[in-house]
Amino acid sequence: MINREDAQVAGIVAREIPKIARAVDGIAARMRKGGRLFYIGAGTSGRLGVLDASECPPTFGVPRTLVQGIIAGGKRALTESVEGAEDHKEQGAHDLHARGLTARDAVVGLAASGSTPYVLGALKYARKRGAYTIGLTMNRGSAISRLAHLTIAPETGPEVLAGSTRMKAGTAEKMVLNMLSTTVMIRLGHVYDNWMIKVAKTNKKLRQRALRNLTNATGAQVLTAEHALRQAGDDLRVALIMLKAGLNARQARLRLAASHGDLRKAVAGASKPARGNKRK
Repeated sequence: MINREDAQVAGIVAREIPKIARAVDGIAARMRKGGRLFYIGAGTSGRLGVLDASECPPTFGVPRTLVQGIIAGGKRALTESVEGAEDHKEQGAHDLHARGLTARDAVVGLAASGSTPYVLGALKYARKRGAYTIGLTMNRGSAISRLAHLTIAPETGPEVLAGSTRMKAGTAEKMVLNMLSTTVMIRLGHVYDNWMIKVAKTNKKLRQRALRNLTNATGAQVLTAEHALRQAGDDLRVALIMLKAGLNARQARLRLAASHGDLRKAVAGASKPARGNKRK
């Protein structure tokens, strides 16, 4: 029975793709201007937001401050229930204020019911600050939709275990968050094709994955890719541009800088050397 209910979730989320795409547009536009993305929620919703945010630096090579997860009750609420933390509107606003929220930022309020006071307080404060606000809820007609600029509402319906939103609702939320963060990072050029070209190389497994991604993305032999990585100072993006366009490391860095870090644009324009650095 649980499996049959879970099988419905992907189709329900699919109906929200147009709104998810609009959310990606809004988040990416703000990040291009130096903004950040905040997920804020309580209980299961908040934990899933923190999880998605924590995966962005190792997967996409971005600063930890770019995508941040905030949960009612703070760090203790990640591993245990903090009763009553979700009931305080003022605390939601306070927690965003403490992160220095500005009009350049985007805030995703996470609340399966759509009525969690902590989240509503956070979104109200975010609107006041001029930030772009998104509500993610399983209840389309709830209070969160009246505060957010955009509401994503995969209505998953009753749970097998009544009221346990860690089940279908949690699955739907995880799917939506995956799509939001991953698509934003793709739009901002933090991947190349389907390769994690900025994956953090913090252990042996990830270093091997980085080299494998580089050889797969460029078609280069392993020894050639290793040499390019050394010349690039272990920067996969620079090494990829070098291998795809036959540039040296300095030229590749200039090309990447000219594209404002967008790897796809850098590679697309790499056949024309950066101004003032014509190939000889």
